[in-house]
Amino acid sequence: MLTAEENELLTRIEGDAPMGQMMRHHWIPALMTEEVAEPDGTPVRVRLFGENLVAFRDTDGRVGIVDERCPHRLASLAFGRNEECGLRCLYHGWKFDVDGNVVEMPTEPEGSNFAEKVKLKSYPTREAGGFIWTYMGPEEKMPRFMAPPWLVESDTSFAIAKINERTNWAQALEGSIDSAHSSALHSSNIMSGGGERTGPRDTLGGRSSGLMERPSYDKSPRIQVMPTPYGFRYAAIRKPSVNAQENNYIRITAYVAPFFSLIPPNTLYSAVQVFVPVDDYNTTFYFIARGNDSHVDTSWWRQRLCARPGIDVDEKWNKVRNLENNYLQDRQKMKLGDFTGISGIPNQDMAMQETMGAIADRTLEKLGASDIAIVRFRQVMIDAARKFQETGDVIGLGEDRLQPNTLRAYEGIVPKSQNWHELGMSDVEAERYRSSKSAEEESAA
Repeated sequence: MLTAEENELLTRIEGDAPMGQMMRHHWIPALMTEEVAEPDGTPVRVRLFGENLVAFRDTDGRVGIVDERCPHRLASLAFGRNEECGLRCLYHGWKFDVDGNVVEMPTEPEGSNFAEKVKLKSYPTREAGGFIWTYMGPEEKMPRFMAPPWLVESDTSFAIAKINERTNWAQALEGSIDSAHSSALHSSNIMSGGGERTGPRDTLGGRSSGLMERPSYDKSPRIQVMPTPYGFRYAAIRKPSVNAQENNYIRITAYVAPFFSLIPPNTLYSAVQVFVPVDDYNTTFYFIARGNDSHVDTSWWRQRLCARPGIDVDEKWNKVRNLENNYLQDRQKMKLGDFTGISGIPNQDMAMQETMGAIADRTLEKLGASDIAIVRFRQVMIDAARKFQETGDVIGLGEDRLQPNTLRAYEGIVPKSQNWHELGMSDVEAERYRSSKSAEEESAA
């Protein structure tokens, strides 16, 4: 249970809120590359941390993310002309480049130096992994940009789905580190059991239905958490359906503060979930599948998740299935065996998270043993926000910072004698972990 003060510190990200100010020191996935793919194309509204911005790709292919309001009379630049390496306001024709510099000011007299005194707020950008990234923190503290977690290898293929969620960022993210809920909420998408298999399998027959197979009937995982400099890894330990006396079935999720959760993989793909704060009450959710298989493509992935543009989400990525229409829940389908009657795993999650309220009153919760990872997440991020207030230090950006693409999740069946902490780790992270343990043991001695 959180106090009201802690809940405010965790969830609020607008303005001077410590959590939002800390997050701004990270590179932020602002929007997908496909949304601004065309040079001189239509400007796109972007809202981050309560700020209304506009993204555009100029004639030379550079991407700008700037304040939506023209500094002249505050008209919206989302309606502007994107042409000849700049975004021109329709009201008086002022034109700005991707860095916010005024390149034309036709309303001012010839010879005027007024343009040199005006600057449109802009943020630096990078392109990688299907996203346009931006940095919204102090310029002097901008960290080196690193490849995102889903770019493991140069030949990795990936697909991205995008959905807007009407809830605060923390409430949305908590679903990705709650292993216990999958046995209930997603039970119609998961086939438990698995016979002699030693790990999870994604059935090709389930490419459109979203059916996955899991080698366990256990609905009550034991949760264990391992702290890391970037957040934490946690193991959900279940009894496997075969040889439960000798083995454990383990799913390991990595939380990479502040935006990413690396989800345990299966035979077809591994996955990353991304939660970007729009404002105090809204979040943009991205679900990314990665793999070296031709099956991992955007159209298949969005169909699988019921996140297809023009069908499941509108042109602004808002859900067709929403609270106003009860997420199109099909009660007849439920009578025939479907657990939720709601199509699409993300829609099932959002139905639960949004109905809590945009910012749930966490003082009313009754948490149990399966909620240990949730408790740890809240502790980690609240402590991080307080430390940022006191020292300016930012979680995940210290001297021991790891390349995000060296981080891994894990899923499989292992002997009970197996220490789970290094399972699935890359060589880089494993070496860092061993060095840290050795240092702790020497200090204790």
